[in-house]
Amino acid sequence: QVTLVESGGGSVQAGGSLRLSCSASGYARSIKFMSWFRQAPGKEREGVATISSSDGSTYYADSVKGRFTVSLDNGKNSVHLQMNSLEPEDTAMYYCAADRYGRATYDPLTPLAFNSWGQGTQVTVSS
Repeated sequence: QVTLVESGGGSVQAGGSLRLSCSASGYARSIKFMSWFRQAPGKEREGVATISSSDGSTYYADSVKGRFTVSLDNGKNSVHLQMNSLEPEDTAMYYCAADRYGRATYDPLTPLAFNSWGQGTQVTVSS
């Protein structure tokens, strides 16, 4: 089983930046995709960004393209999400997720593709 732990959440004003991090342990070498999802109260879970551990390919939700950047560290044990130009609409609980089986190949932003999840980190953007 893969264990994921997020960090880096907090409160910022609109236009500000935050950098989220997620560390993976326990068969982390088997991870094929890592992703960030978010969920705000009363809204469905949304795929934000996904990155392939094999070739570094990235996928983004339309709402964050040009503002967010997902990346892996050199050892591929951690995934990061650099969030710039934050908007109040970005306020949500952000979750890190991992896919060990390559299911995200077919849909990299669906939660159904991911079998391991972190506990979440809160991001709040004020206007």
